[in-house]
Amino acid sequence: MSKEITKSSKEITSRSEDYSQWYNDLVLKGSLADYSAVRGCMVIKPYGFALWENMRDALDKMFKDTGHVNAYFPLFVPKSLFEAEEKNAEGFAKECAVVTHYRLKSDPSKKGALMVDPEARLEEELVVRPTSEAIIWNTYKNWIQSYRDLPILINQWANVVRWEMRTRLFLRTAEFLWQEGHTAHASAKEAVAETEQMLHVYADFVENWMALPVIKGVKTESERFAGAVETYCIEALMQDGKALQAGTSHFLGQNFAKAFDVKFSDKDNKLDYVWATSWGVSTRLIGALVMAHSDDQGLILPPKIAPLQVVIVPIYKGEDSRAQIDAKGHELVAQFKAAGVRVKFDDNDNSRPGWKFAEYEMKGVPVRIAIGARDLENNVAELARRDTKEKSSVSLDGLTERVIKLLAEIQQAIYDKALAFRDAHITKVDNWDDFVSTLEKKGGFISAHWDGTSETEAKIKELTKATIRCIPLNNPAENGVCVLSGKPSSQRVLFAQAY
Repeated sequence: MSKEITKSSKEITSRSEDYSQWYNDLVLKGSLADYSAVRGCMVIKPYGFALWENMRDALDKMFKDTGHVNAYFPLFVPKSLFEAEEKNAEGFAKECAVVTHYRLKSDPSKKGALMVDPEARLEEELVVRPTSEAIIWNTYKNWIQSYRDLPILINQWANVVRWEMRTRLFLRTAEFLWQEGHTAHASAKEAVAETEQMLHVYADFVENWMALPVIKGVKTESERFAGAVETYCIEALMQDGKALQAGTSHFLGQNFAKAFDVKFSDKDNKLDYVWATSWGVSTRLIGALVMAHSDDQGLILPPKIAPLQVVIVPIYKGEDSRAQIDAKGHELVAQFKAAGVRVKFDDNDNSRPGWKFAEYEMKGVPVRIAIGARDLENNVAELARRDTKEKSSVSLDGLTERVIKLLAEIQQAIYDKALAFRDAHITKVDNWDDFVSTLEKKGGFISAHWDGTSETEAKIKELTKATIRCIPLNNPAENGVCVLSGKPSSQRVLFAQAY
């Protein structure tokens, strides 16, 4: 048994040895995803998709609780529509996949091969959706005439394509899954309130479901979403000291309404352009989950979104006690399911208990219960928690209530650990030498003064690969001097190297 566990552990590269390979090992060996035949794309495996479904369902309820409804818009965007909002088109142009033809035919020069039919060229090329503002606002034009038609509060769950050259599973792939909200409002005040509300929804989800603390803020002009007036974001910190943008919410002003001529008649019968927002998170959150919590033995998943919250492993010594152990296992499963706990009784004969222990440790199942014949005689079971690896012998009486309480404790403990790490890696610096030294030796968020110019921001990025992750909301005013230029500054911002 111990040999099997050791072997499984050795299959994962340690974080200290190669953080990037450690991450890939966990995604692949934790059964979250696999590489596909399409360059830069991934296959999300059933276990990984179950994780995404749990995240999606929690978010979807939060969206609906705030008055939003789901719809679906086409995957293809006519090139002329895509070009309508210039900044948006320019921002995504280099990542676009474009459909030019609609038919293949036999290639006469090569038996069994196919070629693009040159006579089947589209009259207008179609952009494969990198984001949906263009197709949606062209549709909203037909839906909005009066203030009575507003607000429109729509979200869609979809896939998008951004032709990335350097890809990593979940973090950056050519195709990924996400949700994108697109709302239309009668005033700037209402649209800004919507933008801020959705930022807080994202922060609530990431902190309370994913157990990952975030910093809420706004992006600098150079880091804004293409076509936005203001971009709000939540930033999280990974265990290697790099930041990851976990979600964004954009106040689009009237830019898209003007690009697509979307006007409404207000209560005074005056025409005005509609005010817009968009907001989204993606399967990149799964990458954040892996990097923020996991260890060298495998995934550590917060109970609220773990595909399996509890696994029960029977330990047989001969067939004599098997029927009794199985009966108790199925009884416990029924009790857990009745209490809403996601549970599995693994009575698979093809794997030994030690292999199962290692497998479920790799997959990050929060609680493992082992039951053998002697345990049954004593009315106990071995209870193991994944996050701390603590084991204890507990009574089978009241086990369901005990485990439900333990799941809540694990959820909080995972968050507390991530918060302590994040807070220990926010460093105030006041000069350039300390900025560079902190970035190299410690990483994390660096709180420093910046003179507010895009030139200084770009120079810092060029010299260190660190970017301004955000200007925190409710940032206190503080007079100082920029760490690079020495020019006056009125507040600190957060820098970090990022994914």
